[in-house]
Amino acid sequence: MDPFDEDGNKRKKRNPFDPFGFDDDFIKDLFSDERVMDDIKRMTEEMMKMFSNVQPGGKPFVHGFKIHMGPDGRPRIEDFGNRTINTPDGEPSISEEREPLTDLIEGDDDVAVTVELPGVEKNDIDLNVTGDILEINVGTSGRKYHKLVNLPCDVLPKTTKATYKNGILDVVVKRKEKKKPDDDSYKVNIE
Repeated sequence: MDPFDEDGNKRKKRNPFDPFGFDDDFIKDLFSDERVMDDIKRMTEEMMKMFSNVQPGGKPFVHGFKIHMGPDGRPRIEDFGNRTINTPDGEPSISEEREPLTDLIEGDDDVAVTVELPGVEKNDIDLNVTGDILEINVGTSGRKYHKLVNLPCDVLPKTTKATYKNGILDVVVKRKEKKKPDDDSYKVNIE
């Protein structure tokens, strides 16, 4: 890559978050948000409890989190992977069931959900939609996934369309009522 731009100025080193619209101020604000830091601390403590109970040579587990912007413009943290469960003795243990990583996009007419379910076949996926809940279940001998997705509105379950390819499940379901335009919005004409 040429170290100079088209005007002959030296290019700045590219921030890896730039493609997502995150700048240094956004990152600083994110990590100075007390609520976000409390969530990260809680999830880290859960992960450390999980690590402390892992037996050498035991089954592998996955645990992580993603940060996305909520509709109010504030960051939301969602964790995914194996969940901690309590044994009959009350000790934390690792569930074989994983909560998959999901993305939800709310449109004017429908809601789209993308779910990562690697290592399973299409026929292994049990998908149910009721009211404002999408439930995904996979229970094979090799992989177990479960996720309840709270949809942002009531939907029409019989309109659900789902495709699965290369470990990615895409689900689209029609909204019961069209999304109403935001009363506070104002269309600005660009001159």
